[in-house]
Amino acid sequence: MNEFVSDLKKIKERARAHMEKGAVTEGYKADVKAVIKVLNEALATELVCVLRYKRHYYMASGLNSEGAKAEFLQHANEESQHADWLATRITQLNGEPDFNPEGLSSRSHSEYAEGSDLTSMLREDLFAERIAIETYAEIARWLADKDPTTKNLIVDILKVEEEHAEDLKSMLENMS
Repeated sequence: MNEFVSDLKKIKERARAHMEKGAVTEGYKADVKAVIKVLNEALATELVCVLRYKRHYYMASGLNSEGAKAEFLQHANEESQHADWLATRITQLNGEPDFNPEGLSSRSHSEYAEGSDLTSMLREDLFAERIAIETYAEIARWLADKDPTTKNLIVDILKVEEEHAEDLKSMLENMS
């Protein structure tokens, strides 16, 4: 078995010499500018999802609406948490999170679709979650081992998006 060996003296020298770079060390293998761009697109996606879920929460009505409203609000809050995590990671990478509402929908992977009734709202949300699932899985594969922290963050978000998709699918099935 190979023993773990590290040149701690060199690690300390590099750490002191490049302290202003924060979390981005010499061992960082990804293109930091490309990662920040992708994370800002993911941030826009999460913000659009928060807005769509909030609208659906306030607009849902009818006999089956109370359970859906609770899910919409929970999903909005979880998407907001994802946005916070993404913004934090962007700043850790010495980037700037883009919260500018101008161009938000064009930066987002998903769409802001209002829906006209509870069924169409659920369908639009499920459509958006499926887009998020596929794009986040692609991002995780793209990052591979070049940025394990960002990859783990994306995978954590992906798990919740998959739960959201299953919640929405179940609600749609129960309505038919």
